[in-house]
Amino acid sequence: MRSSVFSRLAATNLKNNRKTYVPYILTSILTVMMYYIMDGLSKNPYVTEGDESLQLCLQYANGIIIVFAVIFLFYTNSFLIKRRKKEIGIYNILGMGKQHIAKMLAVETVIIGGISIGAGLLFGVVFSKLMFLLLLKILHYDIRMGFSVSAQSIVTTIVLFAGIFLLTLVYNLLQIKLANPVELLRGGSQGEKEPKTKLLLAIFGAAALGTGYYIAITTESPVSALGMFFIAVLCVILGTYALFIAGSIVLLKLLRRNKRYYYQTKHFTAVSGMIYRMKQNAVGLANICILSTMVLVMVSTTVSLYVGVDDVLKTRFPNEFQINLKRPDVASEQRIADIVSGVTRKNGVKPVSETGYHYGSLTAFLEKNEFQLYGAGDYSAEDACGVTLIPLEDYNKMEETTVNLADNEVLLFYDGTDTFNQDTISLDGRNYRVAKELDGMKIKKKSASEVIATYYIIMKDTNQIQVCLDDAYQNSALNEEWKALYQSMDYQYAFDMQGDEEHKTQAMTEIRNRITQEVPEAFCAGRELNRESFYSLYGGLLFIGIYLGAIFLMATVLIIYYKQISEGYDDRERYQIMQKVGMSKKEVKRSIQSQILTVFFLPLVAAVIHIAVAFRIITKLLAMLNLVNVPLFMNCTIATVGVFAVFYGIVYALTAREYYRLVN
Repeated sequence: MRSSVFSRLAATNLKNNRKTYVPYILTSILTVMMYYIMDGLSKNPYVTEGDESLQLCLQYANGIIIVFAVIFLFYTNSFLIKRRKKEIGIYNILGMGKQHIAKMLAVETVIIGGISIGAGLLFGVVFSKLMFLLLLKILHYDIRMGFSVSAQSIVTTIVLFAGIFLLTLVYNLLQIKLANPVELLRGGSQGEKEPKTKLLLAIFGAAALGTGYYIAITTESPVSALGMFFIAVLCVILGTYALFIAGSIVLLKLLRRNKRYYYQTKHFTAVSGMIYRMKQNAVGLANICILSTMVLVMVSTTVSLYVGVDDVLKTRFPNEFQINLKRPDVASEQRIADIVSGVTRKNGVKPVSETGYHYGSLTAFLEKNEFQLYGAGDYSAEDACGVTLIPLEDYNKMEETTVNLADNEVLLFYDGTDTFNQDTISLDGRNYRVAKELDGMKIKKKSASEVIATYYIIMKDTNQIQVCLDDAYQNSALNEEWKALYQSMDYQYAFDMQGDEEHKTQAMTEIRNRITQEVPEAFCAGRELNRESFYSLYGGLLFIGIYLGAIFLMATVLIIYYKQISEGYDDRERYQIMQKVGMSKKEVKRSIQSQILTVFFLPLVAAVIHIAVAFRIITKLLAMLNLVNVPLFMNCTIATVGVFAVFYGIVYALTAREYYRLVN
């Protein structure tokens, strides 16, 4: 055969199968476009220069898109080749050899790949600057840049997607080579044998889903939530697939045994039809459920973080400005006070709500009332807590009180919502009587959303605190220089400001610059000083969440479309037979609606249940990112679910109409 014959055959085949191939090509174009844009952004120095966290986020997102592209394009390609096996079998029976069919499929793949990659890159180049400007807007960056095209990203995109399309071609050729003509003729109907009841798989699915739900509901510590979340996600994914594949069969067969329910016209055909093809149907439904859950989680969390930046900053920085000094001395502390006083006066603003105190910071294991102290900062253990030791003199000055303590007495404040409720405590074997448990302090209030429980202990003098620090660090693996640094007490001076916002920002910037230059081992932090970095991180997460959410949503819509088209072709002959034996068109339509509604909205219901159960553990993860405004996250989640449900309903209306048209 001449090569032109294969080209004409390939073009004709794609035209005749345009109902299934056009959505596939459009999706491939969008996937190529979105990969190119993300890859270009991750390599754009105007976006990522000096911001490693944003660059890392974009690179991770790029990796997710690669994995998604490979899995999704293979998944949709397997559907397409399955639908065409009968057509290919006819070609084979009419005399076309498998080598000729292979050439025809190769030409088709070249056409599809060429259109997808070419158009995807074209749209990627066109829309890349729009995405760049959108990202800068979200990040609150003010950068002017001319139009640019990333040659490196173009090459990477071509190589990646050419490889993916080549792999799909190899898969298709193997499917054709390993099948005989009779199997090809029956290929579109394979998998319709009634599946057996897989009770063990259903039990496994219920157990896996229950385990994931149990972890999500019972996890208390935000630190442990970070590791347990991925275990819970894995359990839920496995449980979802197992229950859709095996549990759905068990449920449908139970419905079939219910004579009162089953022997109704609309239920009879719907239940029998779903049982008949549930093996192939279940995987698609599980895919829709998982993708929907991912969209809901990503969009709701990233929107919450971005909208709640002000809450995050207030949680991270209780005061507008704070200065921390390692190894403090009188001269350094006085220098800090002079700089703050001079700069604020110069800029016409006034420090208010000032607090200044020395402290020793440690981590501890707490068992009842016994604290086992060790170096600060390691909170990997679930039962770890923070311990802040403050001298009585600083406490009295800060709180404007005149409390007296004996050598073996302390004041104690626990920042959780409940009370410590112990009369004595032990710090590495040293026993102290709790003279009073405090209800609050100027530097800290009780809160239900603390990531790490912290105990503030007021001791009589700095000598007692230093002994605790020395004991905690004596067996530390740190070298002597670092050990000396961490063993010393620190000093913190924090305050808010009164005055014009612009002047406040100028004052903060000048204070930070002068203290950095003039006071060794001191560093500054504040809401406005760190606002840009928080917008950079959370804005980047929002952009990625929406971006990946759009990709997963696209995949969800295409899977739903192919599922409905596939079922339309499969059901057409069955419903025609039903009408011939006396079933009216109205009864057919009612039966169709019953089946579609049951099957179509099951993944959405399951996804909403997943995110409802995961709500608690997600709030713990958000607390790690300083977002403790649970009502804000709840409102964002409800809004996301509502918008997604409306969109899902629109897709249902469109695909159901196409399904009914095919059946009739």
